[in-house]
Amino acid sequence: MTDTSLSAAIKEAYATAPQGEVILHTLEFRHANFTSPIRVVRDFNDLTATLEASAPLNPGAAVTFVGFNFEFQLPEVQHSAVPEIIISIDNVSPEIEQNLALAVASPFPIYVTYRPFLSTDLTSPQMNPPLTLTVTHIEATDFRVTARATYGDMSNRQFPNKDYTVAGFPGLVR
Repeated sequence: MTDTSLSAAIKEAYATAPQGEVILHTLEFRHANFTSPIRVVRDFNDLTATLEASAPLNPGAAVTFVGFNFEFQLPEVQHSAVPEIIISIDNVSPEIEQNLALAVASPFPIYVTYRPFLSTDLTSPQMNPPLTLTVTHIEATDFRVTARATYGDMSNRQFPNKDYTVAGFPGLVR
């Protein structure tokens, strides 16, 4: 099954790895207590790129992602557990560590959005919509931040999730 959220350009970059084209992986952490989102790019240099028009913060604006080393650990194949992704960021700054400490002490969720960009096209992410996850657990040390993120608790969602009312479905009236 093909991923329809990926652009044709990034599909080509994944398939052929053209010379001079680099896929830049970015993360954006958002929380109600943050004065601004934490944006990082897996690179040695900072990146200025334009967000999608539907972004929750700064839609359509050119924003800066700070160069950090981070990695993903994909979920294990288990049928009984909720799939989760483990994100690790090395050598975090004190500002990031302090913001994450504020977020952990708060009842509001931390959201993380993954956006891939191509080095030859920074006008928008190459995934639309970008992947947004909810952080369920986070640990921070002086050298590394490790976060566990999921798509949400699917087992506790209401089903059916639509209320069948007369206003929405006039055919219910006899």
